[in-house]
Amino acid sequence: MDGICTLANDVVYDQLVALLNSIEANLGAETPVCIYPYDDRLERVLEEVSRRPNVTVYGDRASIDRWETFAKTIWAAHPTAHQQWQRIGSTTEHRLGMHRRFCGFDGPFDRFIYLDADTLVLGSLQPLFDALETHDVAVYDFQFKDPSHVYDVSSPKLNAVFSDERIGSEIFCAGMFAAKRGLFPEETRNALIRDLSAGDAEILYAMAPDQTMLNYMVMKTGLSSINFSRTLPKDQVTGCCVTSPHFVPQGATLLDHGQPLTYLHYIGLSSSLFTKLCSGDNIDFPYRDLFLHYRYLKNPGDRPSYKGKPKPYDQPPSIITKLLKKLTPAR
Repeated sequence: MDGICTLANDVVYDQLVALLNSIEANLGAETPVCIYPYDDRLERVLEEVSRRPNVTVYGDRASIDRWETFAKTIWAAHPTAHQQWQRIGSTTEHRLGMHRRFCGFDGPFDRFIYLDADTLVLGSLQPLFDALETHDVAVYDFQFKDPSHVYDVSSPKLNAVFSDERIGSEIFCAGMFAAKRGLFPEETRNALIRDLSAGDAEILYAMAPDQTMLNYMVMKTGLSSINFSRTLPKDQVTGCCVTSPHFVPQGATLLDHGQPLTYLHYIGLSSSLFTKLCSGDNIDFPYRDLFLHYRYLKNPGDRPSYKGKPKPYDQPPSIITKLLKKLTPAR
């Protein structure tokens, strides 16, 4: 069985609802969806799931624990990860819950597409599933243009593990990927741990822990992958990220030079922005109306009414805010 997976808790509730509504609207109400719990903050998520017969919350605790132990073992082998995390206030593994997306390799779907909760599905995902007939992993993004958010590009060991050619063509964003169940059995995980403990761990980029791990796992084991942004005809390729300012709204989708997007990832935008927006705060950010359309697709009467001019989400601090900051004693 094919299905869609995501990772969520109550912190990203509004984004999750928008994602689920976009899946239902553009893939069909019968599309099975499995939510991996980021942590135990799930009260609103569980209430939402109770209203959606096609959606479940993953409850295999042994699977969750297995992947968290795997992640902890790998990061214990990294020479500087914990020091880096301590500098930003993380006392344990940074964003450990993000590694729970790896539960997709245990089930419940034979083939799955993982999507971050801050994503909208805007078109058919069937081509990605079809690509799994001939490949182990299928993606559609442009992360290969920026390897610095996948591997530690300053590591002298990086090119001893992967060539520049592979890094420039095979890396991908962990926010959307299609794969198959069972790609990483115990013996494969143990082999990965041995290589990482023997020195490979230093090439991992600690500030995107799940993304760097997933890329390493796929590339080190030699799984076959395909990236649609590199294989589709150039006139059919579209962007996917909210950071692209040129998408043109058309109904409930976006166009990139006339081509409809497959999905939109609100990458880099804090979940607090969406919470504030859905609480009535008139905050503006790229493609806000599209998010609001899908967030309130099932209950349009609950959509907030906004007054006045929207405030840019990245609005610089006011002169008064800057002055108050200067007058506040340092702690």
